[in-house]
Order: sequence, then structure tokens, then C-alpha cells
Amino acid sequence: MRRESSAPSGIALPAPTGASGAPSTPRSDWATLRRLLPYLWQYKVRVVLALAFMVVAKMANVGVPLLLKELVDAMTLPPGSATALLVVPLGLLLAYGLLRLSTSVFTELRELIFAKATEGATRSIALQVFGHLHALSLRFHLERQTGGMTRDIERGTRGVQSLISYSLYSIFPTLVEVGFVLVLLGTRFDMGYVWITLVALVLYIVFTVTVTEWRTKFRRQMNELESTSQSRAIDSLLNYETVKYFNNEAFEARRYDEALERLRRARIKSQTTLSMLNAGQQLVIAVALVLMLWRATQGVANGELTLGDLVMVNAFMIQLYIPLGFLGVLYREIKQSLTDLDKMFVLLEKEREVADAPEAQPLVLAGPPVVRFENVRFSYEPAREILHGVSFEIPAGRTVAVVGPSGSGKSTLARLLYRFYDVSNADEGGRITLDGQDIKAVTQASLRQAIGIVPQDTVLFNDTIEYNILYGKPDAGHEAAVRAAQAAHIHQFIERLPQGYKTMVGERGLKLSGGEKQRVAIARTLLKNPPLVIFDEATSALDSANERAIQAELKSAARNKTTLVIAHRLSTVVDAHEILVLVNGEIVERGAHADLLARGGVYAGMWALQQSSAE
Repeated sequence: MRRESSAPSGIALPAPTGASGAPSTPRSDWATLRRLLPYLWQYKVRVVLALAFMVVAKMANVGVPLLLKELVDAMTLPPGSATALLVVPLGLLLAYGLLRLSTSVFTELRELIFAKATEGATRSIALQVFGHLHALSLRFHLERQTGGMTRDIERGTRGVQSLISYSLYSIFPTLVEVGFVLVLLGTRFDMGYVWITLVALVLYIVFTVTVTEWRTKFRRQMNELESTSQSRAIDSLLNYETVKYFNNEAFEARRYDEALERLRRARIKSQTTLSMLNAGQQLVIAVALVLMLWRATQGVANGELTLGDLVMVNAFMIQLYIPLGFLGVLYREIKQSLTDLDKMFVLLEKEREVADAPEAQPLVLAGPPVVRFENVRFSYEPAREILHGVSFEIPAGRTVAVVGPSGSGKSTLARLLYRFYDVSNADEGGRITLDGQDIKAVTQASLRQAIGIVPQDTVLFNDTIEYNILYGKPDAGHEAAVRAAQAAHIHQFIERLPQGYKTMVGERGLKLSGGEKQRVAIARTLLKNPPLVIFDEATSALDSANERAIQAELKSAARNKTTLVIAHRLSTVVDAHEILVLVNGEIVERGAHADLLARGGVYAGMWALQQSSAE
């Protein structure tokens, strides 16, 4: 019994916009194919050559039974024809061998010619999906399920190759061969053979399509449960430390086992329906084969056909029904590849919540910019506004600090400045400008190139320390990485490691402590050397000694740069030119450190509380 292979898995055309990013109605298979064709048509010469080689290969394949008939008939020569017996079969045998070889040669030429088109299309789609995912908004990435999404991308990428392979290398060649065989049967014999073949083909295809469509829902359910179990496993492993902290290994195993049990039941149901399909297909093939051979045998018995004709009919049927025996598998895999490809195209159609304006120009800065927040309102969800008309200015080359309780909207300011989100009231005049240029009117690439950030939650790539430092300027070189590490007071720590700058930091930097990760983040921002710098709780993971040491370097890094400092520890912002106190999304106080203390307001209360806690 044939087994159903695991679904091919895999994703890039310009992404259409839409409210949800996904089509409002399910896309048809033809629509999915139309989206794929432009990628292949880049290699149209190879496509045409591959199709030509495929037709020639099938002509050679159909010629094999014809030669086999001649060979069998040649063996029934009259007595005394010894010379002919030696010459005729030898020539036919050589021709038979050449035809067999030609079939293989032209088939391999087809695959060789078309390999570049297949791999090129797969590469183009995968690269476009990768780029599109990076272009999607932070909101999408906060809501995504990494395991399920990567599984969809993997299936979609493999689906491109499977779809091309099954259609061009199996389905289309089989249809061409069926056409050749029907013509030969109709011209060499009578139409009865043609009608038996056609009826069998129609019954086979109708049965296959009908049953496959019925069982598609089981296959789709199986894929969804597979993605769910994959997401659950990856999410648990990514949060390994949290699982350990709460001693919940057994709980996670139970959740994973529940997902696996649902997947097991879905797979059994899918396999059961597959067996039903296989049995029905083989019944149709067996009946048609018996009818054809019975008719041919009668012709031989009546003297209407030769023994070679019987052999030829049998060879034709074998050549036809062997590939047809896999038609159900091929149809299922093509349908599954189309489904997987469609999922990848749906990812491509996810709307870019934050997109460059059509006329966007690069940001132009002559030096450290003047940053202005003008009546900025923002909400992650419509029902809960985070910022309520925030307005302030950071003069060129100056440092402004924002302090306040957790949840007051401090980090949201940095996200808006980076344009991870757009302000909610742009139509009412709310905006953010750099040197008078609205950040919505400039390209995101040029905007982010001008900003450097040391985030509160530092996440590193699973690569070397040097790679992570050089991420601020990838082509800067080793010496620049060393200087940045020295400025961030992490060089000596790195030098003490057995592999030094080539030390792997682990997934998300888990091999380093929080303070070490933060110093690596400081180093790569120092290396980038942008005109605008954001320190978002930049020293929150450092001890007091290291914090004081790095404060000096941060001040040095901020010199002659426009700087936004977001802080919880007030001791880190006492030298700021202006301090903004943000409470519940509103600026309730602003001024220098000494002035705010003298007022005895919210800031003074926060300062007193932190000082008493320190003591």
C-alpha cells in the first residue's frame, strides 16, 4: 500500500494590502498557480526546452511497446530463415535498447535543464518572504506563533519544488503519453480499446478527485494539529528557564502529549481514508486491464491479432497504469503543495501596518537632529490609549530623560521614534519630527540608520560575541569591535574567555548574564555611532559598580549627539539637560534635576523613595 508522504512545506510577490492581510475568501488552486507562474517565467527558455525534452522522452517511451511487438513477431519467422532470425531480432533489440536509453536520457536532460528554474523560483520566493516578514510591523511579530509560522514557511518552500516536480515531471508527461497511446490504439486496432481506456481513465480520475477532495479536510486538520504541536514544543523550549523555575516539566509534557494525541488520531483518520482511496483506484485499474487483455486475447485466438499485438497492448497498459497508479498520490501532493504554497502567499499578503509613503525621501541630517514630539497620541488597542497628547523637544546635541512608573508609556516613545508604530492622531496634527522632517514622510531605512538604541531587554543572535558587537556596523572589522568593547567595559571579560571574541553566546544570548548582554548592546550601539541615541533602561541589568563605570562611557557616547534616556533609576538621569516625568501617558513635570527636587512634586517623591530604598 502506498503511504502518503508528509506534506511538503514553504514563500513573494508584491504584497497586496488588506484589512487583515489574508484573502477574504479562500484562494482557488488556479489563483495560487497564477501567483507562482511569474517566478518560473523568468526562466521561460528553460521551461520550453524542458517541455520539449519531456515530449521527446514520452515519444521514445511509447515507441518501446511498438518495437517489442515487432521483436515478438520477428521470432515467428518461417523455418529455414536462420539468417533473418539472426539479423532482424538483433536490429530490433538494438533499437529497443536505444529507445529505452533515449527515454532516460531525455528525461534526465529535462530535469537538468529545469533544475535552475525550480531552484531559482524557490530562492526568489523564500527571499521575498524573508524580506516581507522583516518589513511587517512589530504588532505582527508580537502576535505570531514562531513554531507554526516557520513550519508554514518550510512547507511552502518545499511545496514550490514539489508542485513543479509532480506537475511537470509526472502529471503532464502522463497526459501526453495517454494521448499518444490512445492515438495508436485507435489507428492500429479498433475503437473498443480506446473506449475501455477512456472510460477507465475517467472513472479513475473522477473517483480520485472526489475521494481526495473529501479527505482533504482530514489532511488539513492533521497539518493544523502538527503546526500546533510544533508551536507548543518550540514555545516550551524557548522558555526553558521559566519551565524550570516553576518545576513544570510534567505540565509541559502533558500539554505536548495532548497535542500529539490529537495529531495521532488525525493521522490515523487520514491513513484510513487513504487506504480506501488506494483500494478503489486499484479496482478500477484491475478491471480495465482485464478487459483490455481479454479483448486482445480474443483477437489473437480469432487470428485478427498477432502475438506481438497482445504483448504490445499489455505493455501499453502497464506503461499507462503504473504512472496512473500514482495519480492519486500525485493529485494529493499537488493539492497539498498548493495549500502549503497558499499559506505562504497569505503571509506575503499580510498588510504592512507601517509602510513608507509612496513619495518618501531619505532622512537628511546635517548633524545631531532636533527631535520634536508634537501632540502625540497613541494606543496599542483602540479602547486603551497609552499616550495622551505628549509634546516635548530634544534640542540638537542635548539629552532629555523620561522617567515615571512602569506602564506610563516611556518605552512607547522609543518605539514610535523608531516608527515601529505610527502615531494614532496623525490626521489631527500629531507627529514626530527630526530637524523638521516628519518621520512618516521619510524612508524607514534612513530613519533607523540615524538612530542607535540600547534596549532594556537585550536579545543577542546565536553567534559569536564579535558578531553581535559588529552587528552595529557589520563591515567595521575586528579592531573596531575591540574598541567598542573597551568603551563598554566588556573587553577584559571577553579576553578572559577561552575563545575570546569567538565565544558563542547561545540562543538569545542565554550564555551571558543580563549585565554582560547589556554591555554587548552598548558596545554595538557605540560602534554604530548614530547622531540620535536612545538609552532605554540601558544600565538596568548592571550592578552599581559597573553602572557607575559605564555611565561615564554613556555620557561620552552621548556627547555631541541628541539623546533620549528612558530610565527607572533616577540616579542615571541627574545630568540630563531636561527631565520629563511621565505618568499615565501624560507629562506631569519637566525641568532639570535640581529644579524638580526643589518643587517637591512627583519627581521629588520618586527620588526620595529611591534614595531610602538604596540606603
